[in-house]
Amino acid sequence: MFDYLQFVPLFTAFFVALILLVVMTPLAHQFGLVDQPNIRKQHAGMVPLTGGVAIFMAVLVASVATDVWMKNNPLFFTASAFIVLLGALDDRFDLSAKGRLVCQFGVASIMAWSAQNYITSLGDILGTGEVYLGLAGYFFTIVCVVGVINAFNMIDGIDGLAGGMSLVVLLTVVGFLLATGNGGAIMEPLIIVAAIVPFLAFNLSWKGFKGNKIFMGDAGSMFVGLTIVWLLVDHTQGAEAAFRPITAVWLIGLPLMDMAAIMYRRARKGQSVLRPDRKHLHNIFMRAGLSSRQSLIAILFMGACYCFVGVMGELFMVPDAIMFWGFIATLILYSFVIQNIWSIIRLFKRKKK
Repeated sequence: MFDYLQFVPLFTAFFVALILLVVMTPLAHQFGLVDQPNIRKQHAGMVPLTGGVAIFMAVLVASVATDVWMKNNPLFFTASAFIVLLGALDDRFDLSAKGRLVCQFGVASIMAWSAQNYITSLGDILGTGEVYLGLAGYFFTIVCVVGVINAFNMIDGIDGLAGGMSLVVLLTVVGFLLATGNGGAIMEPLIIVAAIVPFLAFNLSWKGFKGNKIFMGDAGSMFVGLTIVWLLVDHTQGAEAAFRPITAVWLIGLPLMDMAAIMYRRARKGQSVLRPDRKHLHNIFMRAGLSSRQSLIAILFMGACYCFVGVMGELFMVPDAIMFWGFIATLILYSFVIQNIWSIIRLFKRKKK
């Protein structure tokens, strides 16, 4: 691992993020880029929404200054700049959900069409041979990119959750790259990790960072969602793929399932699937009696378990079809539990008595 590590880019990303997080706080108040408490957002005072912008800028500066990522992926930063701008505008002006969606499809097109980073094969997920997508892979990729961006956007509801979930996934990707002889690519996810860590210090009020609460905002959650799906597609396709497509699905399984369950519940009630509410996984944990920090730990543990399933499936080469149908079965079970969570909790409480 140390043969592939480059500490200068990592330190650059870390310290640039740290500096920007401090410098941009007064600017956030000046330009109205702050989160105000309301019926859905219960926090004290107006909190700057500049975490995502700082993370993106830190990655960009570190990459350009050290030539670690930019030389190979200028289109990544083009797509990222658009998604961060979209998120920042949404944080400031609360854009319509449909308008956001149209812009996200445009960003996804940059990744699939311009960067040619798209899904060509799904592997043998049906047990009948490898599923090649051909030209349909472009359109399938665009839908997947928009889905993952929104999955990470939706899961960002309590301190540290989107950032922490991103670290779980990115560090798992690092492990796969090392294990499969692709160690030369580990700087891609690690430079994102280096930029996220100082944000988490402020967001979670670690010792020495208390009193300077900062949120990631839509700009941040959508940026990490785009980054993760970019890396997953890049490293699951082609002859030198580090892991299989179905393994990538398991790595981000929890955000995907939470989004799917939420959208299904809203559709059943005749509501817009894009309408925000307070019935996400973290809301359920907190209404069940857990604190924000306990909910964070529980959800990150769940996310790590999904990654563990993906790792074990890859390690023991469990057939793609078993991994795929296992994921579908888990999704159905997850949705059932979420739809009936309060009945299930009451049943457990009665049995304890």
